[in-house]
Amino acid sequence: MKEIGFIGIGNMGGAMAKAVADRHFEKIAVYDHNKAAYDKFLKYSNISVCNTLEELIVQVKYIVLSVKPQFYQEVCKTIKNYLKEDQIVITVAPGYSIAMIKGLLGEKVKVIRTMPNTPALIGEGVTAYAYHENELSGEEIDVFLELFNSFGKTIRVDEKLMAAVVATSGSSPAYAYMFIEAMADAAVSFGMPRQMAYEMSAIAIKGACEMVLQTKKHPGELKDAVTSPGGTTIQAVAALEETGFRNSVIKGMQACYNKANQMSGE
Repeated sequence: MKEIGFIGIGNMGGAMAKAVADRHFEKIAVYDHNKAAYDKFLKYSNISVCNTLEELIVQVKYIVLSVKPQFYQEVCKTIKNYLKEDQIVITVAPGYSIAMIKGLLGEKVKVIRTMPNTPALIGEGVTAYAYHENELSGEEIDVFLELFNSFGKTIRVDEKLMAAVVATSGSSPAYAYMFIEAMADAAVSFGMPRQMAYEMSAIAIKGACEMVLQTKKHPGELKDAVTSPGGTTIQAVAALEETGFRNSVIKGMQACYNKANQMSGE
């Protein structure tokens, strides 16, 4: 039985619940302190809304903590006494390690730590996940993967890499949006209409990303293929390097990585 519950159905939690519902999971339960959030699930016959956390916990095997990190301790305190040994808690908060969750819920609780990113909202997310090998069966992990593959791709990582994941995929959509915005601003300065500038910049970046994924070539090799000797692209690359383009990206990710480590005490 694929019994899944989402505690917190804001943007991310709601998107995940809808994606899972569209994959026809047998039973999905949702809970949110904001009851107006339930309205978006009215058309789903396989989603049941719960008035209390206890009502959700007793219905499902997989429990996704999709509330904001600042509410984790409060929620864990509430659900702790209702959990059974065969249930699995799935976290989506960057600041909580598996050890921290076990400290809140009990050492015997099965935990899968995940780090999805916001493109999950459109089914294009990437989610890193980690768990203790001896705690979950192959069947339990298969069901988890079916759940999280509903809204993108999943990649298993060693838990010690979670801070690196936050910097690399969790926060990186913001870097990409800044890059697209800057490209569009330049295009507008050249006379291009703004909406056209956004669309053209975003499509160009999306295409470049697909080139990396589909060709499996080194990004530097793909960059070299665009930069003809004495051409326009090499002038742009040289100008970007004058202002420390790559170093700025590295330093930004380092700051993100340090903050993620600080939040989780790792």
